[in-house]
Amino acid sequence: MVISQFELLVWFETEMIGRLVLLFTTLTLLLLAFALVIGYAFGLDPTSMIVIALVLSVAINVGTYAWSDKLVLWSTHTKLINEEDNPKLYSIVRNVAQRANIPMPRVGIVESQQPNAFATGKGPDKAIVVATTGILRVLTPGELEAVIGHEISHVTHRDVLVASVAAAIAGTISFLGQIIFFNSFYYGGGRGRNNNGNAGILLIIAALLIPIGAMLIQLGISRSRESYADVEGAKLTGKPQELINALRKISSQASARQWNQKNAPAPSTASLWFVNPLKGSAWTELFSTHPSLEKRVANITKVAQQMGIMVS
Repeated sequence: MVISQFELLVWFETEMIGRLVLLFTTLTLLLLAFALVIGYAFGLDPTSMIVIALVLSVAINVGTYAWSDKLVLWSTHTKLINEEDNPKLYSIVRNVAQRANIPMPRVGIVESQQPNAFATGKGPDKAIVVATTGILRVLTPGELEAVIGHEISHVTHRDVLVASVAAAIAGTISFLGQIIFFNSFYYGGGRGRNNNGNAGILLIIAALLIPIGAMLIQLGISRSRESYADVEGAKLTGKPQELINALRKISSQASARQWNQKNAPAPSTASLWFVNPLKGSAWTELFSTHPSLEKRVANITKVAQQMGIMVS
């Protein structure tokens, strides 16, 4: 049976969405498991613990989401520009936005020698696309268009909202863990009907390991969204080779040693950027917001082949 390029692309996209659903399901199951452990140790209703922690976490994340674009622009030292300030960048953003069938995003520039880019905003109608002066200097117009395609794909798939939901669940788990540690230090652990040594040990182990697991899954969701944006960006612009070239150029200049450069991407904003600015040793890959360069190139290569485009 001959499978068309369109069918292959649909299969690949479905596979990536399925992976994201699996990660969210696992994150939710961790929350439920944590609540069950708390209920067992304290003799409390697990549902009540989930509701209390979830309400607090959601309230915090809703506020963060509502102000996310302003916080991001402030923390990255972004300056919003007009078309006359940088006609080339404006033209590229406009062309890609038209292909994506979204309104023209606002455009910003960060005065930084480190080449990188990001997009923010709560949806296609309120998108902001930002590039550093370094990326404008390093990339060709075609490569810059491929990067902008990646960033606008984040916007069209509402990745800010996806990240907010993941943060709400992971934040709930972290909040429950903090409650447990506070109780353990000040009140000596579980005090309910199941107050015994085994319950106390189980509680401490859960408070240590489950929040770590939630953090790793949250990072996995971030990596999944980056992979998806690579695929969608390559399809949107039709420039998978240029996207690979841009990844290689920027990755070669991304280093933890550059944190102290003027306006360089900071650790707190690592998940925003096209390339993780905190690239370090292989040990850090597990805790990275982005897939490794090798995995990203492999994914784009697979999609390029399905598009009938040869890349190297």
